[in-house]
Amino acid sequence: MYIVGLSSESTGTEVLNECSGVLDIHKETQEDKVIALAGNPNVGKSTVFNSLTGMKQHTGNWPGKTVANAQGSCRYKNKNYIFVDIPGTYSLMANSEEEEIARDFICFGGQDAVVVVADATCLERNLNLVLQTMEISGQVILCVNLMDEAEKKKIRIKLNVLQEQLGIPVVGTSARSGKGLSRLMDAVAAVTSRKHRSGALQIDYGKAVEKAVAILQPAVERELKSRLNSRWVSLKLLDGDASILNSMKKYLGYDIFSENGVSESLSEAKEVLNAEGITSENFRDRIVTKIVCTCEKISRKAVVYEKAEYEERDRKIDHILTSKATGIPIMILLLCSIFWLTITGANYPSELIAEGLSWVGGRLAGLCAAACAPAWVKGLLVDGCYRTLAWVVSVMLPPMAIFFPLFTLLEDCGYLPRVAFNMDNFFRKACAHGKQALTMCMVCTIMQ
Repeated sequence: MYIVGLSSESTGTEVLNECSGVLDIHKETQEDKVIALAGNPNVGKSTVFNSLTGMKQHTGNWPGKTVANAQGSCRYKNKNYIFVDIPGTYSLMANSEEEEIARDFICFGGQDAVVVVADATCLERNLNLVLQTMEISGQVILCVNLMDEAEKKKIRIKLNVLQEQLGIPVVGTSARSGKGLSRLMDAVAAVTSRKHRSGALQIDYGKAVEKAVAILQPAVERELKSRLNSRWVSLKLLDGDASILNSMKKYLGYDIFSENGVSESLSEAKEVLNAEGITSENFRDRIVTKIVCTCEKISRKAVVYEKAEYEERDRKIDHILTSKATGIPIMILLLCSIFWLTITGANYPSELIAEGLSWVGGRLAGLCAAACAPAWVKGLLVDGCYRTLAWVVSVMLPPMAIFFPLFTLLEDCGYLPRVAFNMDNFFRKACAHGKQALTMCMVCTIMQ
């Protein structure tokens, strides 16, 4: 395996028309395979991407978006693979710009395969994205990263059991040391060349939902003609997610609702759901609950905690930190404590820095006087530029030096995703995502 970069000197570029201009894919030849690299935040996805593609990558923004994308090329066994690093996301049920981009590229990007990177130390939590991706694409590979960290924590991943349960290729890697990347590329090559027989797991959502899907799916399949996964589209039509339906309309070039066969079948399917007490409001909850339960079931079979207390401790912590009774109070107390430490703790170093820089400013003013410099020179350089810079440094540096390490510590401990989970329900009412609560905390602290 060797690495090549993407540049303007490549033999050619191509725009994937199938994804409706979502992203320009820089191809060297028509035979190049496009691989989407997906995963939760902080699972080592970027490390996998960098290890496979090297530091010579093509970066930019998604069209019309401020979210960055990265593309890189990897040549393996005389074939070229274009990896697209899509934004980290916990779910494809989009509630944020990043999740919407990730979902749309997986759905409509025209990629040849999707590699989902998961964290071996918390596999159950990551399987949610894996199962959702499998519903969209039949060309999915699971990369279980951070195997070295899992080993340190006495967590053993039964990769063969995991592969058997999911029905897709599963590869264990430690991207930082490069372990397992060759096996990952072997799996990518097998999937893109159709040498892997797909027998992917299909989740059973219960009698009522499956009956509704069975009614709707034939009509959807007739209209789509295999352009998209008809089962997944049927579930989305029943869900009524406006965001994905708008993206689907752009991709197809027409509104699938306008087709009489689909419209009639959808009405009939919803009647079946309504008869069982399943409304549009609780349909998604049923889907999510089933996915979560499936994740838990698979995880219990494929993950062995050699220290039994580790799993038990982790679940107890989750129960406390995400509970309706204790989750919010603990979050408020902890974030307020960090806010207080940042503001109060910054006063002392800020004062010392201000005094030191003021002393230097006095010496600079003395030098100007000794050199008989014009008043405007002293006013511009010392009173203007230097004192403004000194004020900014003394005021901004200490709180940032305290806040960001504390916030990083919370992220490394896995608490910030729990904060996002706690706040998600509130933010969804404002058509936002729970992760935006973290951004608000950062902005409020910096402004103070």
